[in-house]
Amino acid sequence: MSRLGASIAALTLSLLALSGQAQASIEDKDVAKLTSFGGMCANCDLAGRKLMNAKFTGANFARSVLIGADLRGAMFYGSNFAAADLSRADLRGAEMRGANFVAANFTDAKMSGMEGSGVNLQSATLVRVDLSSSELHGSQLVGANLQRARLSNAELTGSNLTGANARDADFSNSDLNHAILAGARFEGANFRNADLTGSNLRGAIFSGADFHNADLSAAVLSGADFTGARGLDQDMLDEACGDGGVRLPSGLTVRPCNGLRGARFMLLREMPKAPPAPPAPPRPPKSPKD
Repeated sequence: MSRLGASIAALTLSLLALSGQAQASIEDKDVAKLTSFGGMCANCDLAGRKLMNAKFTGANFARSVLIGADLRGAMFYGSNFAAADLSRADLRGAEMRGANFVAANFTDAKMSGMEGSGVNLQSATLVRVDLSSSELHGSQLVGANLQRARLSNAELTGSNLTGANARDADFSNSDLNHAILAGARFEGANFRNADLTGSNLRGAIFSGADFHNADLSAAVLSGADFTGARGLDQDMLDEACGDGGVRLPSGLTVRPCNGLRGARFMLLREMPKAPPAPPAPPRPPKSPKD
């Protein structure tokens, strides 16, 4: 039997075993401990399945259907779920490392408390998804649809949201440190108490967004539109930089990104001084005279 055939056979047996276990008088948590996927199941229909704590390692579930599936605590390591349908799925507490969810559909999914790094969610649909208190460090959300998504207390450090649609999304208390928000749409979004230190906001639209107590230190605002934005003040903007294309509420200004361009200039300006050199070691005591 070929290696691919063996993988398919093993996956089929796992699915059959899972179906039987679902009908047995075993707790869901115990069933999930036996569930591990590492083969190919492209276009599989697993809608509504109980897959709590399941482990997907190097698996291919591209275009699979997981509508309403219970994936609480599931682990996705280097697996491919491109164009998969996970709408209304429960992924609370899931873990994603280097997983591919390009163009996947997460509409109305529950993803609070999820932990992820290097996740590819490019062009994914995340409308009304709950990502509160989640971690998505260094993840790709380019062109993603995040309309009315809940990302309060989320950690998105170094993530790329270029061209995303996040109108009316909630980023309150979130960490967007050194994130890229260039060209994205954030009309009516909530950034209360959000940390946008060193972030790139070039050409993004923030009309009507709420920035009360947000941190814009070292952020680049060139070409961004803050028309009607609430909570912005001059002290906040003095820590950022921009250009003549920035649109701000009346009476507010932002300094130009002079010298070294943009974020690099601001980051260098904010860099702490080098720590002092350690003191020289004490001299050894003199030997006693004879």
